[in-house]
Amino acid sequence: MAQDSKAQDSKAQDSKAQYDYDLFVIGAGSGGVRASRISARHGARVAICEDYRVGGTCVIRGCVPKKLLVYASHFHGDFEDAAGFGWDVGEMAHDWKRLIERKNTEIDRLNGIYLRLLKDAGVELIDGRGKLIDAHTVEVAGKRYTAGTILIATGGWPEFPEIPGIEHAITSNEALEMMELPRRIVIVGGGYIAVEFAGIFNGLGSEVSLVIRRDLPLRGFDEDVRVALTEELTKQGVKLVPNTNIRSIEKTDSGLSLLTDSGETIACDAVMYATGRAPNTKGIGLEEVGVHLNKAGAIAVDEFSRTTVENIYAVGDVTDRIALTPVAIAEGHAFADTVFGGTPRKVDHTNVPAAVFSQPPISTVGLSEEQARLTYDKVDVYVSRFKPMKHTLSGRDERALMKLVVDAGSGRVVGCHMVGADAPEIVQGIAIAVKAGATKADFDATIGIHPTAAEEFVTMREKRPDPEDAARAAE
Repeated sequence: MAQDSKAQDSKAQDSKAQYDYDLFVIGAGSGGVRASRISARHGARVAICEDYRVGGTCVIRGCVPKKLLVYASHFHGDFEDAAGFGWDVGEMAHDWKRLIERKNTEIDRLNGIYLRLLKDAGVELIDGRGKLIDAHTVEVAGKRYTAGTILIATGGWPEFPEIPGIEHAITSNEALEMMELPRRIVIVGGGYIAVEFAGIFNGLGSEVSLVIRRDLPLRGFDEDVRVALTEELTKQGVKLVPNTNIRSIEKTDSGLSLLTDSGETIACDAVMYATGRAPNTKGIGLEEVGVHLNKAGAIAVDEFSRTTVENIYAVGDVTDRIALTPVAIAEGHAFADTVFGGTPRKVDHTNVPAAVFSQPPISTVGLSEEQARLTYDKVDVYVSRFKPMKHTLSGRDERALMKLVVDAGSGRVVGCHMVGADAPEIVQGIAIAVKAGATKADFDATIGIHPTAAEEFVTMREKRPDPEDAARAAE
């Protein structure tokens, strides 16, 4: 250990003699900011560059502003539900412009907090887009800086398809900045951003059409979850247009006209594309210095976030791992501890919980039923579909879904899925149990909190019939 300490001290001295900084971070989003702060805490001389605003996708144009709009869109339904509980709410009206202004004020506040965090940590912030010149040199706004270690944390960016008229479309970035609510909006895409914004615009009064390439949204999620959300979106008035692609967009006197691959047209006032995000790797000199990118343009890294160039690392959405803010933060922290803290560690990317702030929301951890059946010899499945207690008086036709997927051999719960109010808050706690390897027997032995929706996870006793068993019985 003493020799390791001496070697580390010697390496630090060499870095100070040879380079301007010990660490240069390109990208001041969640992962980059965490990595820079922790590295500085470990004693490294750190600089970070950013060409827009400190905070990255999540804080500035993603998770935080999106969820503020989700909250806003819920009130329409809440006001309607209040009547069932004896409230007379009266006439409703919403001011979209005021909402966006209030949202912007909050984002400015959070941006200021991130700036202060960097300053207090002693991290130097350099404004501008960073580009690699060589393995130890970054150029920003015409000036060059050297560092012993470089970290790429540039995140992802929305993609547009190449179709005629695509210049008339927007992404979630622009949707969060619009100063006028569109009366009719088409959202193209079936992922979590698409269904979240469908709920936002629908709840705030827009006519929403959701155009998806397949029959159901949320490809990759558990099939029961996909079906349940589709049913709820339809009940709320979102028009689903499945198995459809947009071929062109034309500007008209009354708005926009979208031509589908079936030859039909859809009229709207705005069209938002949420068909995927690409790693933000173009034009920053990665391949020129030997950093390998995969076919999707993501940076290939090892379990310690190191790229194919020994002193260059990458964390967050710019890699090909899990594109979630808490994962980027964990990766950034682990990088700092590994490279500058003398305590090498890697992030465990299994059983990472996630949420979709659709309406109703979704949360999940572990394997879907389909994934589990490909992984284990035999799988037990427990499903509950019910009307939440609140809606027995509100009269709203909304049903929740709860599902546990169990490895029959060990009894371990390997997947947990929920569609319904407070799903993210509930599944965050369940995720601890799944991560710890809890069994179905552990769930069964846990006393529920009554009356709650969450207690359903510890009271499900009836297995859903195994489709293979049912097929054999039919034979």
